[in-house]
Amino acid sequence: MSDFVHLHLYSEYSLLDSTCRIRDIARAAKEAGHTAVALTDRDVLYGAVAFYSACLEEGIRPIIGCEISLACGDEGNAEGRRQTFPLVLLVCNALGYRNLCKIVSRAFEDEKQGRPCVFLSSLEENHEGLIALSGGPYGYLAQCILQNDYREAERFAVRMDSLFGRDFFYLELQDHGVPEEKKINASLSDISAKYGIPPVAANGVHYLKKEDSEVHAVLSAVRNGKTVGDGRQPGFETDELYYKSTEEMETLFRTVPQALDNSVRIAQRCDFGFSFGKVFLPRFTPPGGKEPKAYLRELAAEGLKRRVQSGEIRYEEGHTAEDYKYRIEYELVVIGSMGYAEYFLIVSDFVNYAKSQKIPTGPGRGSGAGSLIAYLIGITEVDPVRYKLLFESFLNPQ
Repeated sequence: MSDFVHLHLYSEYSLLDSTCRIRDIARAAKEAGHTAVALTDRDVLYGAVAFYSACLEEGIRPIIGCEISLACGDEGNAEGRRQTFPLVLLVCNALGYRNLCKIVSRAFEDEKQGRPCVFLSSLEENHEGLIALSGGPYGYLAQCILQNDYREAERFAVRMDSLFGRDFFYLELQDHGVPEEKKINASLSDISAKYGIPPVAANGVHYLKKEDSEVHAVLSAVRNGKTVGDGRQPGFETDELYYKSTEEMETLFRTVPQALDNSVRIAQRCDFGFSFGKVFLPRFTPPGGKEPKAYLRELAAEGLKRRVQSGEIRYEEGHTAEDYKYRIEYELVVIGSMGYAEYFLIVSDFVNYAKSQKIPTGPGRGSGAGSLIAYLIGITEVDPVRYKLLFESFLNPQ
């Protein structure tokens, strides 16, 4: 490991908030002599796989993370919130990645005022396998300090330390030359000394090179519906939000070297990787202990009977009962030999549930658009036997 690791960094997937392209982040880490780097896009995990692959190509350890929007400041109303504040979550292992996916997904379900929102209850249920950073100068802790509400800042720090566990919650120090950060860092250092909560140095990287700050200013203006002439938004007046070297970070945090060391220690504990080339599917357990292939055959037979009785399938010249029987047997053999019986059952399960709840599904399609089995078990609503013959008669008119 190097003597410093960037743990708070945004990519192009933080829309209009970063100029860092995924393919360039790993190269920047390699050029800086770093052996690890984190990706913490705002509210999303869209870039995780591409980032992971890019880092491996450059020999860099990828750390998957996210800057979530945590609801704080309205403890009296669990369903509402006064405001959201950034909190960085980093993945330690496979359990942590699953939990982060749950947190991010739930945040979009709880979206308010056009932005994903994470409640503390979601963290309490899904915090295992994750390391949290307090979120920098815009985090709830830092904002309490700027409002001189030191009691609330301490209360929140202790609560997060208790929730995630010792050495799984860190007080994030940042220094971009903004005067408010000196006050924040001094108070965070006091909290660290008083409660034993470890500090970590970060830089909040929005662009890779210092000169890119002007381009970032343009993006910010577009995002906020303003022009560059209106001036930069508060907190982004500085041009220090770039990918800094270890030496630059050591200069900034020379009085708290443990904060730099902790960035490395955190990186060493983040050991999660994606497995490519392997199919991951949930298990489908048919009722009565039946085998998936047998249960799929049973559902297909029931579906055929139901659609014939309803008149959706009409036996007539050109597509007889034997045509359907032959097609069903053929497809069942193919599906079974490829090991896709459970896949069809899983898709049928959620599509039919959606239909029962009046959730729009459309006619259905997917990779098996012309599958009779998919039609019979409710995945699609187009009879491929009937319409294939109609299509052929269109191509070959008598």
